[in-house]
Amino acid sequence: MDAPRGTLHGRTAVVTGASKGIGLAVATALAGAGARVVAGSRTRTPELDALVEAGGVTWVEVDLGRPQDAVRLAEAAGGEVYALVNNVGVAPVRTGGFLSVTDEDWQRSLDLNLLSAVRVTRAVLPAMLRAGDGAVVTVASVNARLPDPLVIDYSAGKAALAAFCKALSKEVGPRGVRVNTVSPGPVETDLWLGKGGVAATVSQDTGHSPDDVVAETAAGIPTGRFTRPEEVAGLVLHLLGDQARNISGSDLTIDGGLVPTW
Repeated sequence: MDAPRGTLHGRTAVVTGASKGIGLAVATALAGAGARVVAGSRTRTPELDALVEAGGVTWVEVDLGRPQDAVRLAEAAGGEVYALVNNVGVAPVRTGGFLSVTDEDWQRSLDLNLLSAVRVTRAVLPAMLRAGDGAVVTVASVNARLPDPLVIDYSAGKAALAAFCKALSKEVGPRGVRVNTVSPGPVETDLWLGKGGVAATVSQDTGHSPDDVVAETAAGIPTGRFTRPEEVAGLVLHLLGDQARNISGSDLTIDGGLVPTW
């Protein structure tokens, strides 16, 4: 039996960067909502393995820095895709400043932060347009609006990503496909907290401990803490669901009040 219109149960959802962090949280939430999840990532983790073993989640090994892998991921999803969550991203910290960032650095960053989403969206969009129904949610960043020299190429890529999604929403909205972005502030993931993450890299440059870097950053957030991955996943699920049928071309911020409003 077909899933009722507008529900996630029984529908196919593609999630990129699904092995950990926000992507894993989104895949977990989608599976819990009864979706058939196609989870793309370069590597597997015990947490992703557990999802696969529980059923409803299929893992596809992809490196979305390679254009052909976007097509392979879409093919693994089959002919019907209702939801796409573009989550792949990388945020190398440029403690050496702008002049230390090479063309190769820029290309790698843009490949993962912008072009991976462009390629996967291009690969799955025809199925959504045929159905006249679908939703794309792309994980952007507050750095699209709060560009930081420490992540200068990441900030530029995320700003371009937000612009791409806004433009696409105007094209495909009349054909039943919604396109939105979510923009987290600092999140409790390896991007910030892991080995080689933002906190560890900044600590090496400043002499402060990673914990001090995290505490100082959290102190600048009105709620006093980082966002949790499952909180971002909850927002993504809302945008994919029935309650958000008339939300398109929007960017929803989840940052504890970090971005000032004036």
